[in-house]
Amino acid sequence: LDHYLKKMGIIERIKEIEAEMARTQKNKATEYHLGQLKAKIAKLRTQLLEPPKGSSGGGDGFEVTKYGHGRVALIGFPSVGKSTLLTMLTGTHSEAASYEFTTLTCIPGVIRYNDTKIQLLDLPGIIEGASEGKGRGRQVIAVAKSSDLVLMVLDASKSEGHRQILTKELEAVGLRLNKRPPQIYFKKKKTGGISFNTTAPLTRIDEKLCYQILHEYKIHNAEVLFREDATVDDFIDVIEGNRKYIKCVYVYNKIDVVGIDDVDRLARQPNSIVISCNLKASSIIHTSLDPMDGNN
Repeated sequence: LDHYLKKMGIIERIKEIEAEMARTQKNKATEYHLGQLKAKIAKLRTQLLEPPKGSSGGGDGFEVTKYGHGRVALIGFPSVGKSTLLTMLTGTHSEAASYEFTTLTCIPGVIRYNDTKIQLLDLPGIIEGASEGKGRGRQVIAVAKSSDLVLMVLDASKSEGHRQILTKELEAVGLRLNKRPPQIYFKKKKTGGISFNTTAPLTRIDEKLCYQILHEYKIHNAEVLFREDATVDDFIDVIEGNRKYIKCVYVYNKIDVVGIDDVDRLARQPNSIVISCNLKASSIIHTSLDPMDGNN
């Protein structure tokens, strides 16, 4: 009960800070205040994901042993075709139906390709509110963090709204899709104060704001070196140190129910592929999965 009440208190505090940020105008005069508020939210979100006191810290994920040379997680809302896709790709039967929440646990399958075994996991379509520890969303997130690649399966007719919600939830729990770690060196020290240096011009953060964010984390001795024009969010990610940078392919299913212009637009987006499990049809992925590679 104490853990539940504490969690509810943290959620309320996060909502209060988000409301304050929403009503604060973004300008030069408020950038330091907004930066501190971002740091407060990041700290609270980390606390929210901590296991209850006295627990071993484990048991958050589904009991699925890693197998093969890589693990791929199927993430998406209910009834977008994850189970059907798993069956088509691996031959593993995962119950599929037209009603929501058909899949209630994690169903593993294996893709065999050129002597390589890839574990594909069909996860329950319960993810909205996962960052607040709701339902099985937390377990879904735990499996996603242990994966090498995320396949975000989306309904082609609802793609933009669902993609934004899913990305926001994953970002809130420290998953960074198709991004590389910020080029920032950060190391805590026992003495010596804060040493701040940069090898690139900074336009979105400055030394004063860095000091204020470090103060928010009660860090008074550290070495900081910016190697790129990073943001406040990048700096907070580096301080938190618990972010997972993972590649993601956006799979737009049910293209047989939308117009050809929409299909063409979706297929041309970065790291995207359009498919129809119903028609057993798919496109070729258009861009490299390497976020550092700008070549198509």
